[in-house]
Amino acid sequence: MRGFFIYGMVMANGFFAGKTVVVMGLGRFGGGIDTAKFAAGSAKKVIVTDMAKESELAKSVAALKGIANIEFHLGGHLEEDFRNCDVVISNPAVPPENKYLKIARDSGREITSQINIFFAVCPAMKIAITGANGKSTTTSLTAHLLKAGLGQAGYAFTNVWLGGNIGNEPLLTILDQIKPTDAVVLELSSFQLEHLAQTQRMPDVSLITNLTPNHLDRHGTFENYCRAKEYMFEMQKLDGCRPAVSVFNGDDKISREWYTKYKNDKGRICYLTGADDVDGKFAAVFPLPGRANLENLAGAFAIAKHFGVSDERIIESLGKFISLPHRLELCGTVDGVRYYNDSIATTPVSVIVALDAFKEPKVIIAGGYDKHIPFDELGREMAKKAKAVVLIGQTAKAISEAIRNGGGATFDISFADSLENAIKAARAKADRGDVVIMSPACASYDMFENFQQRGNMFRDFVKAMA
Repeated sequence: MRGFFIYGMVMANGFFAGKTVVVMGLGRFGGGIDTAKFAAGSAKKVIVTDMAKESELAKSVAALKGIANIEFHLGGHLEEDFRNCDVVISNPAVPPENKYLKIARDSGREITSQINIFFAVCPAMKIAITGANGKSTTTSLTAHLLKAGLGQAGYAFTNVWLGGNIGNEPLLTILDQIKPTDAVVLELSSFQLEHLAQTQRMPDVSLITNLTPNHLDRHGTFENYCRAKEYMFEMQKLDGCRPAVSVFNGDDKISREWYTKYKNDKGRICYLTGADDVDGKFAAVFPLPGRANLENLAGAFAIAKHFGVSDERIIESLGKFISLPHRLELCGTVDGVRYYNDSIATTPVSVIVALDAFKEPKVIIAGGYDKHIPFDELGREMAKKAKAVVLIGQTAKAISEAIRNGGGATFDISFADSLENAIKAARAKADRGDVVIMSPACASYDMFENFQQRGNMFRDFVKAMA
């Protein structure tokens, strides 16, 4: 994996001065807008290219219209763009063996990514969270608790920013607002960490939530997936002016092993956290259900305490914390049945967390795009803890077989050809006092543009029923 990136040392002012830059991947929801605007600030020319057609990218294109040195090559990539440019800024989801990246690489072009650029020029302390499950919640919680310390006497930071795979802050185009005395809290994916590994730039503070199989369609094996995550600790700078901080979840087997591996490093401070570390006075005011969310809180709490946020500020802020959209989000109550949108649950372990979060009888809507993740454990847990399951998408048959093989020979399983029909089927199976949870265990790309669209549609259908 190493070596597929070429990366130059560049500064924020004149980052791409005089260069032709290809931004690979604009995205229907504007994932490349921030990157394109940043590049246009100094580049001679910026080519924004995407496999999708302009009609599919209308909102994203509109956000860049009027910038004189940006041109669009949409509806497919052109080989000459990658052969003749100076720099390619690639979306992290694009695999390194991609045909067009190979053309750029073979032509000696510089290849980088938005997160690599950000780490190269951002002056603030970088605090990053990764993991298979719970990373969005933990990232949001960490930023929330750190913001609670703002203005506190002797506090480390003057401002706290939220970004990466979470939040709407366009981090590259607001770099001029981020100060060395600020903190930036980032959610990082395995793909982004693979990119950062090429430059060996890693966060000042790193936290792992847990590790279970995910993205095996990209990484091939669980070991490769874990390896991408471990870069965040292995490559932390240990000889800087302040110690690196590494936070591990003691309730997760691999995280515990990594704590043992790294805890004695000179220049590193390690924390081993767990749900039991969050004593009653904090858990009592925390609004999110389930033990897994207490694990998330414990990690965020360790970082907040490391930087001096007082217990009083933490308690006050926890009561104001709002759960993320699409993460066990209550969408409404119909005929005495509560409906929860858990669309962000794209792994089997995420669904097991949802099963454990409620004592009430549970009807689960699951299934989606196949990331080649095994469903054996999920099948056993569903057979034991769910009242019924409605399955959709590419993985419906595989999940059904896992439930049958896991002891649910007579378990109530049904199939639906759309999300709307799945909700109708779940409604028919649920009685007053039950909960219906759309917790897919899978990505959304077989039927939806992304998990947000899937969650928004679920919310709209529930509101229509109500």
